[in-house]
Amino acid sequence: MTINQAVTAFAGFMVLLSLVLTYFVSPYFVWLTAFVGANLFQSAFTGFCPAAMIMSKLGFKPA
Repeated sequence: MTINQAVTAFAGFMVLLSLVLTYFVSPYFVWLTAFVGANLFQSAFTGFCPAAMIMSKLGFKPA
């Protein structure tokens, strides 16, 4: 799995997790969804993605 695929899978998982937490725990977990979306948006323009840096250190292959 490449870093890009791992980041996309992780972002999708985080969005789904935040939706479940919003529904079952607290409506304030919707802010986690907003954070993930904002991070994806800024990384598209800046190229800076903390999750990609972590995935790289974990041994995922570059794209």
